[in-house]
Amino acid sequence: MEATHIGFPPLTMAVFIGIAVGALLLDMVTHRGDKQITLANASIWSVFWIAISLAFAGFLYIHHGPQVASLFVTGYALEKVLSVDNLFVFMAIFAWFKVPDNLRHRILYWGIIGAIVFRGVFVAIGTGLLAFGPWVEVVFAVIVAWTAIMMLRSGGDDEEEEDYSKHIAYRFAKMLFPVWPKLHGNHFFVRRKELEGELLKPENKGMSLAAKGTLFATPLFLCLVVVEVSDVLFAFDSVPAVIAVSREPLIVYSAMLFAILGLRTMYFVLEALKRYLVHLEKAVIALLFFIALKLALNATDHMFHHGYTIDPNTSLLIVMVTLVIGILASVIFPAKDDASAESK
Repeated sequence: MEATHIGFPPLTMAVFIGIAVGALLLDMVTHRGDKQITLANASIWSVFWIAISLAFAGFLYIHHGPQVASLFVTGYALEKVLSVDNLFVFMAIFAWFKVPDNLRHRILYWGIIGAIVFRGVFVAIGTGLLAFGPWVEVVFAVIVAWTAIMMLRSGGDDEEEEDYSKHIAYRFAKMLFPVWPKLHGNHFFVRRKELEGELLKPENKGMSLAAKGTLFATPLFLCLVVVEVSDVLFAFDSVPAVIAVSREPLIVYSAMLFAILGLRTMYFVLEALKRYLVHLEKAVIALLFFIALKLALNATDHMFHHGYTIDPNTSLLIVMVTLVIGILASVIFPAKDDASAESK
């Protein structure tokens, strides 16, 4: 870890906040609808976020020298590599909740806003909050592996869920606050007055509302909560790694923020490829098992010092090789339906 001290210069803070807020607002305006994001659109936005990050690195180079710029780029690249795991877990969460494609970018937008806030808290507190991280990571590893098994058993069933009343997330959440067991457009919450009208519809016959509560959460909100929790749990892995690069709060937080801002569009690149490449989902499931193993090994090494860990570079290599295998398998062995359609 290299020692630097740039503090919080007003100009640097203004540029950092200006670029981050401006880019976020642009992203919000551009993607405020519920239209499904295309591969071309997601790719362009991914390049945009990388360009924004490099522009800030150029600013740091000019005003604070090559060492500070190098630390920022190192932290940014490390966070980007570690964030790749998030993408596959996001895919698993959406498959678990059977969220329609057009609503996923809304969840990811607010999920990433939450990730920015939580990482800011983690960086402010430092490594003290991360002391109990290994135990949390072990539990998270089990959850990721279980999610991969659920995806494997579902066999790629992407049908939209009509009624969430039997979903484990709904059954748990309704013990804590009022929840409506169906999607209600793109809303995270819906008022009791609106739901009283919904109860009159034939398809909702037999359903009732909780005795108390004027505002009811929807399954979309429950999915958002799970995404936020996964973001926090991944922070136990990524925050210490970036802090190890530099203890300078501005460098650490800016590197993490710019890496996270591009995460949503990276997800849609992968999701779009999955639609075109029929065997890519199998590669994603394999990677979920790998992520669970990596989290478990790294966490238990902190607790028991057994010496077996998977470093970020090895992890990235395994991820890339697995994705390439999934892509090649899709090209060599296309879907049977497509092949039969072509023969007709």
